[in-house]
Amino acid sequence: MPRRKPAGPHLSNKPTRGAARGSSQSLGSSGELRIIGGDWRSRKLRFPDAGGVRPTPARTRETLFNWLSIYLAGSDCLDLFSGSGALGLEALSRGATHATLVDNSAALTTALRGNLRLLGAESGTVVCTSADTYLGQPVRQPFDIVFMDPPFRQGWLNTLFPLLGAQGWVKPGGWVYVEHESEIPAPPAPANWQLHRHKISGQVTYCLYRVMPINVGKNTEETN
Repeated sequence: MPRRKPAGPHLSNKPTRGAARGSSQSLGSSGELRIIGGDWRSRKLRFPDAGGVRPTPARTRETLFNWLSIYLAGSDCLDLFSGSGALGLEALSRGATHATLVDNSAALTTALRGNLRLLGAESGTVVCTSADTYLGQPVRQPFDIVFMDPPFRQGWLNTLFPLLGAQGWVKPGGWVYVEHESEIPAPPAPANWQLHRHKISGQVTYCLYRVMPINVGKNTEETN
């Protein structure tokens, strides 16, 4: 799957979709996101071309949300490097109670707020800041699911894995979804993260970790 050129730390790495009729906003240079499941299935949303942000492909999202299907209802989700909102909005569409969408692009966070209004969603919070700044603050309430698709080749996972693990951002029994470049292995995960699913799609590797109670060690991964 083609990836965008390295840019600022707030941008995601996803294939671009062109503009189409029935999309949400009139933007001079923009991409399109289509929600693929749940209450907002087939809704098309627009987002600005802020340095090449691109939604996670539909096939990858379908696989991810199949993995998480029985855990989404009632969940509280954190979508870091939210970009187009592909993961956080999909989670809300499929029954998450709340999603916090974090990105440090003013243009993208403005579009995210507009798309939440368009969908009539009152269960999404948009935060305009960087992922490390957000995770560096005191934890108010840990999340059930964290989505993390940082820009490639910038070492983000080396910074964010320790922050997520040490500061208690994920509830025991919760989930952390990560995308990273296939040619570079992911850094070691915190000791109580269990690799639950792992898949490679061309240049992209995506993984789902289960966060275990702190003294529970890792078990064998499932690959599919």
